[in-house]
Amino acid sequence: MADDEETLEVPPIIPRLFYMVVLAAGVAFYVIWSALFDAWTDLAVYTISVIMIGFGIAGTLLYSALSKQAAADE
Repeated sequence: MADDEETLEVPPIIPRLFYMVVLAAGVAFYVIWSALFDAWTDLAVYTISVIMIGFGIAGTLLYSALSKQAAADE
């Protein structure tokens, strides 16, 4: 049964764009939240922002390298 199933290949640009949005959302969250509540040194805001920015950078770099590798293989 598994041999009959077709796999759907997602182009690398889609997850790369998702991670870019996560990166932008992390930066936007920090700036907007801190500006609204004057909480530039709030540890909770740092925590959420660093996680989102970290995943955004890591995912973007990963899928950038994957795109370069795919282009080099062609």
